[in-house]
Amino acid sequence: MPRPRSQRKRRAVVKASAKNWVDRFAPAPLAPYLRLARADRPIGFFLLAIPCFWSVALAGRSLGAPYPDPWLLLLFAIGATVMRAAGCTYNDIVDRDIDAKVARTRSRPLPSGQVTLTEASIFMGLLSLTGLAVLLSFNRFTVLLGLAVLPIVALYPFVKRFSNWPQAVLGLAFNWGALLGWAAVLARLDWAAAILYAGAVAWTIGYDTIYAHQDREDDDLLGLKSTALKFGSATKPWLALFYGFAWAAITVAGIMAGAGFFFLLGMILAAAHLVWQVLSLDIDDTENCLVRFRANRDFGLIVFAAIVLDMAMAALF
Repeated sequence: MPRPRSQRKRRAVVKASAKNWVDRFAPAPLAPYLRLARADRPIGFFLLAIPCFWSVALAGRSLGAPYPDPWLLLLFAIGATVMRAAGCTYNDIVDRDIDAKVARTRSRPLPSGQVTLTEASIFMGLLSLTGLAVLLSFNRFTVLLGLAVLPIVALYPFVKRFSNWPQAVLGLAFNWGALLGWAAVLARLDWAAAILYAGAVAWTIGYDTIYAHQDREDDDLLGLKSTALKFGSATKPWLALFYGFAWAAITVAGIMAGAGFFFLLGMILAAAHLVWQVLSLDIDDTENCLVRFRANRDFGLIVFAAIVLDMAMAALF
């Protein structure tokens, strides 16, 4: 059972780091838009971009390339930056009334009145057009595949109103790059890409459940749903299940793409990282949850480094 409120180690509001560059350096007129884009919280960029990087690298590994295509990595980095910003803006537009009622989110630019609804909509449109320009630089198959995710993205902010599984829909949208990266290299999809995507979706369900525990009480009061509320005190076993599946699927995808010893060595380190997250998680401590959520950037980079090292070693030997 959850601990009584008086025993919890919750903080009232979990904010961006006081040292974030937006608060320190951004011009005052631009700062609300940068906050709307979550530029002060770059973890979302990494979590969106990393599955793209995995996929580009594994597709290259399947061709025997000595390293991932740097031009494709740059395009996906730009795309992840602008589309993450557009997605956050869209979510804030949809959730502006809910955000005004939650301590952690009521200071966001829309509910606090720093940005109007019209201004936010124009900003989202400009970001989306930039993302479209990036998408159109890929092959035709990748362009069509990229457009196919839009209904999932549009649905996501509404899911928490009627389903306990908004984290699963987020995973479907957030990891589409695991398919796009493969398609950008090979102009097709193979089973390795599908398995990588499935693993990445499970990974997102895990880390976003951790994140959702920060808002568990507010969500419950507002009648919103999440895997954090569904799993409750059984979060750790569920997290182990999703993380275990994610690790196994990513490993299988790597093997199917031809990755070898150095990739597997890196995946052992990645497994240890996930085990640490599960064992050390305290769902009643918001700071603990935030640290473990953010640590998934490190998991993703460990996997990417393992693929790149394996590519380099294969080219040498």
